[in-house]
Formats: sequence, structure tokens, C-alpha cells
Amino acid sequence: MKTIRQEYLINASVERVWRALVDPKEIDKWGAGPAKMDDKVGTKFSLWGGEVHGTNTKVEKNKLLQQDWFGGDWKEPSIVRFVLSEKEGKTKVELVHENVPDDEHDDIDDGWKRYYLGPLKKYLEK
Repeated sequence: MKTIRQEYLINASVERVWRALVDPKEIDKWGAGPAKMDDKVGTKFSLWGGEVHGTNTKVEKNKLLQQDWFGGDWKEPSIVRFVLSEKEGKTKVELVHENVPDDEHDDIDDGWKRYYLGPLKKYLEK
């Protein structure tokens, strides 16, 4: 199992970035819908109509969203953590994705850039 670490600086407020991570209407707009999501611990979420699904395990509004993620036929979840902080009027998003299957690491690493945080950043900055 491997770990993916990425960092993004998004020209939007922490509150706006948070909404884009947890509000299904916002998620649909940047491309990971249809989505089921909120910002409550224990919520069962799904993205891309269920291709990725899991549970919110830790939530600190506007600061931390940690989730157990399942994709494909994974028997064990991977752990995804988004840490948000304000930096010079922008939002720094630190992504840590742990327990990534070795043979899927490169595709998932690229997928964060192409299909998740890349599009989210582009959406918020337009």
C-alpha cells in the first residue's frame, strides 16, 4: 500500500472550498456527481454515482475532512484526508490519501489532478 500527497493553492475562501468538498450541488458542478455528501461524521457518501463511496470519519468544518474511501472491488478502505488552511487570502488544500493499492497508485495520483482537485480548483477560480 502506498500514500499519495498533493497540495493545492486555490484562489477562493476556505468556506467556499469547504462547500465545494461537501455540498452535493457544488460537487455536481465541478464534475464528481451525481454525489451524495455532507459535512457530518458517519455520513455515507458517494461520488460519480457510486464509483467511489465511503464514510466521513472526521469533520472539522472549514479545516478537516477525513473519509474512508472504497473504489472498484477494494476490500479495505483507503483513507483520504483534506486539510484546509488560509494562506495569503487563498486556501491551501493538503491531500493525503493512504492505503492506496500499489498497482493503482499512479492512476489514482493522476486522477486527483485530472478529475477531483484539479477540476475543483478550476471551478472555484473561474
